[in-house]
Amino acid sequence: MACAVKPAAEATRASLRSHLRDIPGGIFEMGARRPRYHDDLDSPRRKVFVSPFQISPTTVTNADFSAFITETGYQTVAEDQGWSFVFHLLLEDPAQFPDTPPGLRWWRRVDGACWSQPEGPGSSVSDRLDHPAVHISWYDALAYCTWAGLCLPREAEWEKAARGGLRAKKFPWGSTFQPDGAHAMNTFQGQFPDEDSGEDGYIGTAPANAYAPNTYGLFNMTGNVWEWTFDRFGPLPSGDRLPPRDPQGASDGYARVQRGGSFLCHESYCDRYHVHSRTPNDPDSSASNLGFRVVYRGE
Repeated sequence: MACAVKPAAEATRASLRSHLRDIPGGIFEMGARRPRYHDDLDSPRRKVFVSPFQISPTTVTNADFSAFITETGYQTVAEDQGWSFVFHLLLEDPAQFPDTPPGLRWWRRVDGACWSQPEGPGSSVSDRLDHPAVHISWYDALAYCTWAGLCLPREAEWEKAARGGLRAKKFPWGSTFQPDGAHAMNTFQGQFPDEDSGEDGYIGTAPANAYAPNTYGLFNMTGNVWEWTFDRFGPLPSGDRLPPRDPQGASDGYARVQRGGSFLCHESYCDRYHVHSRTPNDPDSSASNLGFRVVYRGE
């Protein structure tokens, strides 16, 4: 799908690059000291070298993605297959959508759900143009990058950017879930999955620039929506000897790495709202908590 997308004019590409934030190169410690979920393969910590790059301060928004669709006519995976998964509390009447994945009753298959109709026919993004574009598959994210002259971040790039220069911290701002008692990201509060109190101000996605940025000027590197990276899922790069330079993920496999957690993360269900958190997902998957951000590595 990505190969069929016509690149944007150079002026458009230059405009998109002008909003990116500079991330310094260097060695940082990637991963967690101890795993929360062993299958995530996110520990132990190891030193990794990443070259300088630029990254978008927010995830790609509905406004951004709309410009891409308008110019290219691209059809997302969800639009092509005719449905996507929607979190049940975002639906007016979840009982109308009984199809769920095994053991995941909070996800409902909704015919017609896609980036522009996040809860299916009758819904719209017109009142949330500054929110992350969702129902985005890895293939869709790659198509946007092809048009924009940008790239999906490598997993190591994503984590270096998320940490904001801090060492051995859980979150982009430190290691306290609620610094000074205030919510600093969009996660699930209440009794998952049936009661979301919205104490952080949002049920569902928040604006892409909600809450304070990290020291690199990046918003919502944890919480809000899972973010695709380019890499295939596998063990983190080895740091036993010299730190690997610009690691590129597993050499084979189907699943791609997602980073950062989402508005559905909760300590009782998916405690993955940390800078080291990772999870695999099929590249053709789409749901109401899947988005992406972009990077630029120079010519």
